[in-house]
Amino acid sequence: MATDKPALILGDRVESFAELDSRSDRLAVVLEKRGARPGAPVAAVLPNGIEFFEVSMAASKLEVPFLPINWHLKPVEVEYIVRDAGASVVVADAYEADIEAVEDAPVRDRAAGPSLVFYTSGTTARPKGIVMEGFSRERMRMGMQGQVALWGWTPDDVHLLCGPAYHAGPCGWTHTALYIGATTVIMPKWDAREWLRLVQEHRVTRAFMVPAHFIRLLEVPEDERGSFDLSSLRIIVHGAAPCPVPVKRRIIEWLGAFGCEIHELYGGSEGGATKIGPDEWLRKPGSVGKPWPGVEVRVLDESGVRLPAGETGQIYMTPMSGRFEYRNDPHKTAEAWRDDAFTIGEIGHLDEDGYLFITDRKSDMVLWGGVNISPREIEEVLYDHPDVVDCAVFGVPDERSGERLKAMVEARGDLTADELTAFVADRLADYKVPQDWELVDELPRDSAGKVKKRLLRDAHWQDRPTQV
Repeated sequence: MATDKPALILGDRVESFAELDSRSDRLAVVLEKRGARPGAPVAAVLPNGIEFFEVSMAASKLEVPFLPINWHLKPVEVEYIVRDAGASVVVADAYEADIEAVEDAPVRDRAAGPSLVFYTSGTTARPKGIVMEGFSRERMRMGMQGQVALWGWTPDDVHLLCGPAYHAGPCGWTHTALYIGATTVIMPKWDAREWLRLVQEHRVTRAFMVPAHFIRLLEVPEDERGSFDLSSLRIIVHGAAPCPVPVKRRIIEWLGAFGCEIHELYGGSEGGATKIGPDEWLRKPGSVGKPWPGVEVRVLDESGVRLPAGETGQIYMTPMSGRFEYRNDPHKTAEAWRDDAFTIGEIGHLDEDGYLFITDRKSDMVLWGGVNISPREIEEVLYDHPDVVDCAVFGVPDERSGERLKAMVEARGDLTADELTAFVADRLADYKVPQDWELVDELPRDSAGKVKKRLLRDAHWQDRPTQV
């Protein structure tokens, strides 16, 4: 690989692989002086940008885990993750002066890239860190080689980073591009027309996307979309959220005309599970595919008995990268595992040909445009309001984002939705603020006094073919 080849492009700024290595070598010195050490992650609270990957490569060279944190979070939310993860250093702003002061930095091997640590939301009020057991540089290399083979990467690829770098899919794909020697073009924020322009300008060959991206691209008038040359596109992989069948058909028809294949993957930050290509999907619309090589998918009933084709149960999968645990939460770790397989709490079935279909989620986690949101976290904030008696937060259908947040609140006095919106917005990231509010005299409860959230949620989903 030519060291002067562009590694990262952001607007008019181009950083070659040689420059990335030099700057991450010097940054590694800075991080080491600030306390970076093996086993204690280096955290980055940074927007999409070249600096994000300079930090991740510096962490890789120090053989220190890299922890990307959503930069939209409020300080108290970031503080929780940093403390829970035991991070040694947090990078949250420019560090130009620090690295420019470093001379003669040791030349270090960035190997296969960093060992990534992700925090994911679930049924608990706080996000939990996913920690892989026994990670090593050799296992990282094997994992990267597996991703390269699975998705057909080459050094000639041009990858477009169009999702948040702190999410597993966009983050992992950019690190695969850096590993194989492909160029990555960075979008600082999503814009459908800018995506079209960048594909044309840089002859982009691949991207990792979510269904919300497809919806927004298809909202661009057809004649305007047709004015862009997208013939360089080879493959787009989407995941993180269910894709509406009509949207998937339209995106396959549109981009397939340029020779671009639309693939889908299913899994979580904990590990990948299945994949499906366009031809398979057209035969099996709505399916998320068959297992990755080396992965087994099982559908089990409540007692752990494997169910036959066509019967619905909880989805479990065997991991490619070994066991994981949820940091500081042995109870949640134990709940996730059954023998050698884990679940992320989703419900579905396998058909007679072994294709997986997802129909529901066991947890009440809301998936907004590919972003996991824990309703309980929002509910606990609402409970702090002196005029809130009880509440239920859940996901309701949204044509653009899959789901959006709704809060039903049993309140005292003359409390208003605007007051509650401001109350939550002061304490949580903006995307965690419910868009829909309903103030009621009394919430429905079961005999034990617990709010019947499933009943409330189901009322909004009853005419839908799936519950996600």
